[in-house]
Amino acid sequence: MAAAEGVCLNHIARESSDVNRLAKFYQEILGFERLETPKFGEFEVIWLKLPPAFSLHLIQRDLATKLPEGPFSATPGTIADPKNLPRGHHVSFAVSNYESFVQTLKDKGIEVFEKRQPDGKTKQVFFFDPDGNGLEVGSWPAPQ
Repeated sequence: MAAAEGVCLNHIARESSDVNRLAKFYQEILGFERLETPKFGEFEVIWLKLPPAFSLHLIQRDLATKLPEGPFSATPGTIADPKNLPRGHHVSFAVSNYESFVQTLKDKGIEVFEKRQPDGKTKQVFFFDPDGNGLEVGSWPAPQ
């Protein structure tokens, strides 16, 4: 038996050197809604929500830590190939309009890697956000 009871995912946090750019990406590409965010003083934070209950917290990167910005990040324009993501670090979403969603990514110039599962039905697309964080979007039904 697990030590915790009633567990559910509350949010994922991502650091960024440009939280406004990253927020715009998640709003335009995946439909996140911007929430009122408390002020933290010395650094900027943006909270986003994907209904019904998933939140993404974008936090201004602390340059003093000298940690990499994201698992595959580099300077803009040198982000790793999305073909490396199926077994790598990524956050996954399901959409009901897979084909038009992928076309939108391509229309926006976002490099993608598409894959079909052995069942022949499930399609997946892998890509990066502007900070190099891996994303996967699949055609499977959303969990109930």
